[in-house]
Amino acid sequence: MKRTALTALLSHWRRHKLQAVTLVVGLALATGLWTGVQAINAQARLSYDEAAATLTRDDLPRLTGPITLADFSRARVDGWSVTPFIEANIPGTDLRLLGIDPFSSPPGGGVPNLSGAGDLTAFLSGDLVYAAPDLAATAPGLLPSIQPLDDLAPGRVVSDVAAALAILERDNLDALLVLPGREGVTPLTELIPGTRLQPPRAEDDLGRLTDSFHLNLTAFGLLSFAVGLFIVQAAIGLAFEQRRPLFRTMRALGVPGRTLITLVAAELAIITLIAGTVGVLLGYGVAAALLPGVAATLGGLYGASVAGGLTLSPIWWLWGFVMAGLGALLAGGQSLWALSKMPVLAAAMPRAWLRARRVSLRRLGFAGLGLLGASAILLWTGSGLLIGFAGLGALLIGAALLLPPIFAWLLDRGTALSRSPLGQWLWADTRQQLPGLSLALMALLLALATNIGVGTMVGSFRATFVGWLDQRLAAELYLTARDASQAAALRAYLEPRTEAVLPILATEAQVAGLPGDIFAQPDHDTFRDNWPLIAALPDAWDRLASGDGALLNEQTARREDIWPGQRVNLGEVGEVEVLGVYSDYGNPRGQAILTLSLFTSLFPEIPERRYAIRVDPSQLEALRDDIATRFDLPPDGIVDQAGIKSFSLQVFERTFAVTAALNILTLGVAAFALWASLTTLGTMRLPQVAPVWAMGLTRGRLAAMELLRAALLAGLTALLAVPLGVALAWTLLAVINVQAFGWRLPLLAQPVDWLILSAFALVAAILAALTPALRLWRMPPARLVQVFSHER
Repeated sequence: MKRTALTALLSHWRRHKLQAVTLVVGLALATGLWTGVQAINAQARLSYDEAAATLTRDDLPRLTGPITLADFSRARVDGWSVTPFIEANIPGTDLRLLGIDPFSSPPGGGVPNLSGAGDLTAFLSGDLVYAAPDLAATAPGLLPSIQPLDDLAPGRVVSDVAAALAILERDNLDALLVLPGREGVTPLTELIPGTRLQPPRAEDDLGRLTDSFHLNLTAFGLLSFAVGLFIVQAAIGLAFEQRRPLFRTMRALGVPGRTLITLVAAELAIITLIAGTVGVLLGYGVAAALLPGVAATLGGLYGASVAGGLTLSPIWWLWGFVMAGLGALLAGGQSLWALSKMPVLAAAMPRAWLRARRVSLRRLGFAGLGLLGASAILLWTGSGLLIGFAGLGALLIGAALLLPPIFAWLLDRGTALSRSPLGQWLWADTRQQLPGLSLALMALLLALATNIGVGTMVGSFRATFVGWLDQRLAAELYLTARDASQAAALRAYLEPRTEAVLPILATEAQVAGLPGDIFAQPDHDTFRDNWPLIAALPDAWDRLASGDGALLNEQTARREDIWPGQRVNLGEVGEVEVLGVYSDYGNPRGQAILTLSLFTSLFPEIPERRYAIRVDPSQLEALRDDIATRFDLPPDGIVDQAGIKSFSLQVFERTFAVTAALNILTLGVAAFALWASLTTLGTMRLPQVAPVWAMGLTRGRLAAMELLRAALLAGLTALLAVPLGVALAWTLLAVINVQAFGWRLPLLAQPVDWLILSAFALVAAILAALTPALRLWRMPPARLVQVFSHER
């Protein structure tokens, strides 16, 4: 009996193939987008682990300053356990070169295993370098011989330290890493004058810095999963409604209620297995397509190297099937519960199933208002990323739950205000379709609001970022000398030929207890007139010039709640008064600024190699060509303002490429949900359409009214999505962004983008309604007449 009953249940999907495809595709889309996001996150974190294990060794103290190979030898002779270290981009490429000494470097962490004498000789002479496997396969000709090394992160090249100095065309090392173990007789800073010993930087970890980015991706994955579940919920609910007579017949023939529920659950399990398989494969494709953009984003924001290819992991494959099962359970659980509570013959009543499944509009309204209230409390009083995303989720879900009651009220008002019988029928018929379309419209609302909110955030960020770049990059030219002697010659040459030569000096230091940077700033009108301060004491610039305090970046000020007039701990500098707070977009680290004279007195060992040059723009090109001719600067040693702005904006565009792609995917899923609901409802609405046709309304006019109804619902949804999207944008800018990155941006309206998205919603709704409208237009009159012989 069970096999026969299961066959009868499955026969529904054979008769309604489009509905079966909708259900499987909806669950596969939900699973695929979630799985793809998790695969991207897993791949990124795997790359972080690889990078953390390769050579940079932030967990070790390091001696910095002008250090040569001779200084390294002197430290080893004195008894110190140190190893030289170089990390820099190879000129003219994006490749990161790591220079090491294979004899003193600690084992592991990407140190090559030089087992053969030939390999050792070639490595020490610079004829052999090691690279990540993907680079070794795609970058032949960089050096005479490249061998792959599995432990290396993407884009990394390892060479002997002497060979690295030759490749980079310089004399100084980046640092000496101080290994645990032996210590010499003389302190390192005395043994090698002009250097300073920096503590380990273990806190400055890529995983911590990028947590906010991955949390954003996870939120998008959950949103896409929720939008896909709307499709599944709608398809399952409609299928259960269509099978009321079948359930009645099976119960009347003696199938126990528990058996029927078990069979329906088994049917869902079969669908889940099929959709889960498709979803996991789809997720792999989504991850493979988006991963290059994610890698570019993480590289631009945090300097993190992420592999461009996916590493297959059974964990996220398994999680894909778990999420598919959870989605099917969430979508079908309500219908199973309603079926278990219905009497044996209740399904024989025409309205019994609707009464069993109906959720009170008043309850939905109260639930929506409650969630909006909870969202307001969380966003105004809470702190932390998780609280911010919880408030954001409550905002979106609360607004979605309010959509059906609002639509019901609007459609009831439309019916009451309409004067023609046809108009009243159109409003009332739309109101009757609302339960079947509510989930699809909620999905469309969420997708539109997300696009509006994220688009407004990105637009606000871009406009603010461009203005900020214009302020921060006030100098016309930026130069970097190879060493201190070249810097002195460069400065002597430029001072009589330019308006100002402004040194740029910086050092790593503790800022408010966390790893950060301290910069030097000359007292010049370039900074007084252009530097963007968001809060400052009245005499901030004069006091900064006299060395009475420091400027602090916005990230540190917000994180530690330190504002002008208060004091901040700058590590070995001590506590100083905060004179002003400046915006510092795109920088995840703490930062402070001292006047140049105070900085050089505190850090005399920091070499002066970088300059900002003020020059008449009409003379810029000639000066740049003259410098290139007279001085052998590295390729990145001469950069004009336009070049830096162009690069910064390219990084910006790459940063939000993944966000835009996920927005489009989510909106596409919502449009598919609307199409699926309208197409399925179209086959169930003949009892409502046939009487109107019999009274003289043509099939063509009925089809046109179908399109009009879809456009009306989509237009109302878009109208409600605009304030929800603006609220979402405010939450992202004023709450999430502050918690994740430490800076707050102004909200700039993007009305043109809102109109474009609303137009897209209308077009999507009309296209979604086109299939049922064409079917109604071409329907044979005999099919419509047949409705009058039906029990309904």
